[in-house]
Amino acid sequence: MKDTRKKSADSDASQVVDSVANCEAVSGANYTDTYTNIDAFEKKALDFIASVDDAIQNQSFSPKERLAIPVQEMPTRNPLERSRQMCEVAIGFTESMAILEANRCLQCKNQPCVAACPVHVPIPQFIAKAAQGAFKEAVDIIKTTNLLPAVCGRVCPQELQCQSVCTVGKSLKDIDKAVGIGRLERFVADWERERNLITIPEVKPETGKKVAVVGSGPAGLTLAADVRREGHSVTIFEAFHKMGGVMVYGIPEFRLPKAIVAKEIEMLREMGVQFRTNYLVGRTGTLGQLLKEEGFDAAFIGSGAGLPKFLNIPGENLIGVFSANEYLTRANLMKAYKEFAATPFYQAGHVVVVGGGNVAMDAARMALRLGAKKVSLVYRRTRDEMPARKEEVDHAEEEGVVFRFLENPIRILGDEEGRVVSMEVLSYELGEPDSSGRRSPVPIEGSEHLIDCDAVIIALGNNSNPLMAQTTPGLDVDLRGQIIADAEGKTSLPAVWAGGDIVLGAATVILAMGEGRKAAASMNTYLASI
Repeated sequence: MKDTRKKSADSDASQVVDSVANCEAVSGANYTDTYTNIDAFEKKALDFIASVDDAIQNQSFSPKERLAIPVQEMPTRNPLERSRQMCEVAIGFTESMAILEANRCLQCKNQPCVAACPVHVPIPQFIAKAAQGAFKEAVDIIKTTNLLPAVCGRVCPQELQCQSVCTVGKSLKDIDKAVGIGRLERFVADWERERNLITIPEVKPETGKKVAVVGSGPAGLTLAADVRREGHSVTIFEAFHKMGGVMVYGIPEFRLPKAIVAKEIEMLREMGVQFRTNYLVGRTGTLGQLLKEEGFDAAFIGSGAGLPKFLNIPGENLIGVFSANEYLTRANLMKAYKEFAATPFYQAGHVVVVGGGNVAMDAARMALRLGAKKVSLVYRRTRDEMPARKEEVDHAEEEGVVFRFLENPIRILGDEEGRVVSMEVLSYELGEPDSSGRRSPVPIEGSEHLIDCDAVIIALGNNSNPLMAQTTPGLDVDLRGQIIADAEGKTSLPAVWAGGDIVLGAATVILAMGEGRKAAASMNTYLASI
């Protein structure tokens, strides 16, 4: 049991500060490194621990006492400074904060949080270890079902999954007071990595079977890990020059540092998974060639949904109009924000982002970091209907993004040189709920008006790229171009599975991982039979 009594606020907080200090400043930004609240949060945690230390040491809290433990808030960087930096916004718990938050868990027998997790992480078990300060044991428990805990702890929508059914939140009649499962998952994963204590999962003896994985996003990486554990040879084919899929090209550094993704991928490399970059399946070689000519016994398609959706309104081809996919890929993967970048960004004073999901928040916050003087976000419903995570919306608002609700674009206007100068929008009001449960936006006749701007980012989601279906005879897709797969991920082709966004449409990291796990279980059964 870790001794929580001998810590000082300075020592524990400074450990967290040091661990995240090496981040990238945007070209031209005045780089500073200020923490707004970590010391205050740490002091509160230590003061409370001092009053209940015996109960923590002996794990003797009653349920009522656990419910009285205060929620540990996530320390964050100063909004005004971070909005011009690529540094990670959320700093992470200190050890004392993690121990205190973990002791809020009631250790329910029916474990609703586990059932709500797409990869069924043994949540109460890992939290019980964290509550004792046994952080290495905690992360090892997580890794029995999830080899990307540092990623999931940062970007998974726990508030819609495991934390939404947390008994603590329900007992307190406030789901925002649920146990911080994601924050604890992140903490123990970071704790292990920062101390170089990562252990490589055991791999069974080689079977001689070969598996090709198309795409190195969360679905592909998860399947690769589970299949490799069984002793099968696994090769991942990635179209870009870096592994990680949407975690690298789609999610910004300030939300998910790329060094963390690289470290978790490195663990797969050490397990024996092989990687081939700059290999676009369907162009460099087809799936059929991999199976027939290169001798792969099975394949998994996890290439994601990378074809941007557009508004289909006049003016979308003007200079200064971007898809969020292009905008974020250039920033995240090509580092276009750096001073001597090979693909420098289009400079804009007022950027308007269209959309209400996490990608829209990422694009808006990225635009601030790329020097925009003003960033507005146009969404045709209200804040309550936004699909983006509450945390991401709050962070965007703190950083200065202006939200324009109940508006939708009808055309984009340009000057004589074809550059964006304004966007015409229509005002809306909310009607009855649609099939998603959200109230439908109803246009207000005669409410057209202009928003002056010089750049527009369309963040309406993505469709599946048709390349895989076009180059793979016999692979069935639906009307939206998504691959048709059964509950185990099996496609219409023998020995071919699929999962993640290419099947689900645009989904979350953890849902894609769940698809990868199900497909891996089915594939392992198949490989054992041939």
